[in-house]
Amino acid sequence: MSRVPTPDDKPLWRDEFSVYAQDERYVGRRQFAKFLGLASLGMLAGQVWILAKSWLARPAPYPTLLVARISDVPVDGVKLFRYPTPDDPCILIRPEANTFVAYSQKCTHLSCAVYYAAAHKRIECPCHVGHFSVESGRVLQGPPPRPLPRIQLRRDGDDLFAVGVDLQAGEH
Repeated sequence: MSRVPTPDDKPLWRDEFSVYAQDERYVGRRQFAKFLGLASLGMLAGQVWILAKSWLARPAPYPTLLVARISDVPVDGVKLFRYPTPDDPCILIRPEANTFVAYSQKCTHLSCAVYYAAAHKRIECPCHVGHFSVESGRVLQGPPPRPLPRIQLRRDGDDLFAVGVDLQAGEH
């Protein structure tokens, strides 16, 4: 016959699995310092990895792209194109007969498409009333935090080529 357990009886598993819950909740100084040291070492290794990748990664040179023929863009006219990738919209502006400038068409505030306002001789962002200088791309008014990135152009006879991007344009 089997014996009926009483409330004073200790469960059988306690003899074979002797873990004291109070002791497990306590974290000693040595354990805590070991945890902090290992976590810091892991973070340091990650930062060194990021630094090494940035030093070793060489940016790809910008491609040379035919943007327009000079005869295709009238004075105070614009031409839209994409540079350096098909995902980067740009705007070519001819404010004067022998002057051509090109900028990224994304406003530096919230990436709205900017357009050339020939009547005001400025580049405007319709989303939040931001204005940029045609000559340098610097911010004239509104919330944009940075000037527009300028597309570097090279003229070869009647052709205009995009050859690079100046991200610091307008800050000088």
